[in-house]
Amino acid sequence: MPEVTIGRLQAKLQALQPLSLAIDDDSARHAGHEGAKSGGGHYRVRIVSRRFEGLSRLARHRLVYDSLGQMLSREVHALSLVLQTPDEAGVTPPPISGK
Repeated sequence: MPEVTIGRLQAKLQALQPLSLAIDDDSARHAGHEGAKSGGGHYRVRIVSRRFEGLSRLARHRLVYDSLGQMLSREVHALSLVLQTPDEAGVTPPPISGK
């Protein structure tokens, strides 16, 4: 089941055009946690994307939450996010097409 959820998270987060995307299932560390009883998992997500350039930390989180939509109320109980621009992550992004 967690593999299916991670696959869905990855698919939905493609809307942010990530240069790098890593998702770790941290649910086992929270077994028995009151909020985890509903079946929602705990995930750590790291995304490097140009879409975060010029955005505050809060605005970056909102982009992720908007991308995940209903998954946050059903399949995901907790989400730990590291959201970086290519410069912040030290990644050399590919050229923007047409430029």
